[in-house]
Amino acid sequence: MSYGTPPPSDPYGQPPPPPPEPPSARGFFGALFDFSFEHFVTPMLVKIVYVLALIALGLGFLIFLVAAFAQDAASGVFVLVLGPIGVLLYLCLIRMTLEFYLAITRMSQDIHQRLR
Repeated sequence: MSYGTPPPSDPYGQPPPPPPEPPSARGFFGALFDFSFEHFVTPMLVKIVYVLALIALGLGFLIFLVAAFAQDAASGVFVLVLGPIGVLLYLCLIRMTLEFYLAITRMSQDIHQRLR
C-alpha cells in the first residue's frame, strides 16, 4: 500500500454502500399514484393506521361497556374489569403487525438502494 492511496473502507475490499436517498418530495399522493412502485406508502400510513386503530379500539370498548351495563350490572362490571386487558392485547397485536409491515418495507428500501 502506498502513502498516496486511501485504505479501503471495508477490510474485505467492498465499496461502501451508497448514501441513503433523501425522502421523496412527492408526498403521500405522489407515492400513492407511483405506478412504478419506486416510493413506498407504508411508512407514511403506519402512524395514521395506528392512531385510527387506537381510536376504534377505545370507542369499541366504550360501546361494548355501555351495552354490557345495559344488559345487567354483573356483565358491565365483568367488561369493566376484563375489557381493558382485551383492548391492550388487540393493541399489541395491531402494533406488532404494523411494525412487521414497516420492517419489511424498510428492508425492501434498503435492498432497492443497494441494487442501484
